[in-house]
Order: sequence, then C-alpha cells, then structure tokens
Amino acid sequence: MSRLTESWQDERERWAGRDLSGLDYVYWWADGVHFNVRLEEDRLCCLVIVGVRPDGTKELVALADGYRESKESWAALLRSLRERGLGGAVLAVGDGALGFWAALRDVFPSTKSKGAGSIRLRT
Repeated sequence: MSRLTESWQDERERWAGRDLSGLDYVYWWADGVHFNVRLEEDRLCCLVIVGVRPDGTKELVALADGYRESKESWAALLRSLRERGLGGAVLAVGDGALGFWAALRDVFPSTKSKGAGSIRLRT
C-alpha cells in the first residue's frame, strides 16, 4: 500500500507541475472545497479550477491546498499556472470567495469574471 501511495503522490506532483503552454481554456470554474476534517488549527480547503476548452471538453486544470480561500492561496495557484505557460481564460466563474477574484485581477487581469450575482469586466 505504501508503494502505491508513493506512486500516486509522484504522479500527482508530475501532473501539478506539467507544462500548460499548449492548452487553451475559454472558461474556468473556480471553487474552494471545504472539508469537515480538521487536522490542524488552520482551516484548509481544496482549491479547484475546472477549464472548458474551445471544443467544449472539460478538464481539471488545477487542484491545490489552500488556507481558507485567501487571496494569497489563490494567487499562488494562479501564478503557478501562468509560470507553466497557461494564459488566462476568457471568462472565470465562481462563487463569492473574494480571495479568488482579487488574485485573478492581479495574475490574469484580462480574464472576465462572474461570481456571486455580479459581473466584473476586466480590460
């Protein structure tokens, strides 16, 4: 079991560090998934971005640990995507987690965004 776990961890690390320069996404759905398990004092969540390619194919773009849904956690994830060659999507959609929207403005300012009942247009 430990060999399998180690293999899966290695596979996840390769996936999380993969080259993204050949990918193009029209839409991103972003959300932080919170679990009721508390292993530490800090409240961790799983930051998730799902992308939609121009042909309609949906793909898991990113999956990372974050502290709550802070701007810093989202910004680190978005910078990682940018550094690995990913350009911003045309539109990002999510809930009212303000950390994501603030980080998106900083890292991918040309991505339009819609969340929590309002739309913020970026030029």
